[in-house]
Amino acid sequence: MFGNLKALPADPILGLLAKYREDANPQKIDLGVGVYKDEAGHTAILDCVKAAEKFRHDNEDTKVYIGPTGSPLFNEEMSKLIFGDHQVLSTYRARTVSTPGGTGALRVAAEFIKSCKAGATIWVSNPTWANHTGLFEAAGLTVKTYPYYDYETKALDFDGMLNALKEVSADDAVLLHACCHNPSGMDLSQEQWQQVAEVAKDKSFLPVIDMAYQGFGDGLDEDAYGLRLMADTVEEMIVCSSCSKNFGLYRERIGATTIIGKSSSAVDVAYSVLLAVVRVIYSMPPAHGAALVETILSSDELRHQWFNELAGMRDRINGNRRLIVEKLIENGVTRDFSHITRQKGMFSFLGITPEQVQQLQDDYSIYMVGSSRMSIAGIANSNVDYLAKSIAAVIK
Repeated sequence: MFGNLKALPADPILGLLAKYREDANPQKIDLGVGVYKDEAGHTAILDCVKAAEKFRHDNEDTKVYIGPTGSPLFNEEMSKLIFGDHQVLSTYRARTVSTPGGTGALRVAAEFIKSCKAGATIWVSNPTWANHTGLFEAAGLTVKTYPYYDYETKALDFDGMLNALKEVSADDAVLLHACCHNPSGMDLSQEQWQQVAEVAKDKSFLPVIDMAYQGFGDGLDEDAYGLRLMADTVEEMIVCSSCSKNFGLYRERIGATTIIGKSSSAVDVAYSVLLAVVRVIYSMPPAHGAALVETILSSDELRHQWFNELAGMRDRINGNRRLIVEKLIENGVTRDFSHITRQKGMFSFLGITPEQVQQLQDDYSIYMVGSSRMSIAGIANSNVDYLAKSIAAVIK
């Protein structure tokens, strides 16, 4: 049977990482991989996570399954983190299950949508995270796109987005990024969220909100503004969240899928279907990462420590945005790169051509995706001068 297979191309980002690792240039810079790095280029374990792991080590007394829903405490704490004191919680209209990472949360959501409507269509932004299309199509959904980022103006194409959403059919799903849009870094304003929510209500499409970076934009509550507004406006929606970035738990693979229904009884029915979906995909979610998150969120001391550590990561990313723009100006670049400072989160489009991206790689050992999407966390005080000089040389 295997003899009929044909080799598929490597994932472009993973392929980029392999080339970076093989590069012997001591000045090489990795701006491709979407993980947070500190000033030394290291993705360290948060101190609050280390404390939670010690508590876990000292108190865990079994490795038995935790059930398809995951830990009830994790689900409760994640729901509060996502929604705050929102009425969907007080009226029992939300149900959460823990999943193997944010990708697992999205796949569960996709399979759930297929259970609601076979052959359903889901609309994603153009551009969007590279894996969105593949995982939705793998679940049997039809994927279409709506305009989002204008590469010429380096700004949000909100008029194009809104006009496209007004044409979406009822019972279609629309994927929205809660904050820190991947890959553009361009987020909706509060006023724009209000308009999108009204269109969602008017057209009766299902909002599916991907929140992989809560806390990396403006703050935990600020980054959830659009999501919470949408929950105020529509009767049904899905939220897919991840603990990989804001807790630094990349390899622990822990996230959550939350469904909201028009009433407590209606969402109970949907929840039973959601659990059936989980059962046939992976049956039981991983426990360790969830235990760390619930330990942190349920402890006043560790929660406060996490707030501070998360703020440190957020401030460093925002500082890097300002720093690279300042350094480009210092190196005589007259082209306007201020769009980088107006964007949020881990990523930004530098706005250069694929040929210039390749020249940065070939001549200067600077690695980023061909679209010029760069991971802002890869910038550091130790490499920013070299980076700015290299970019200036390429675009002169």
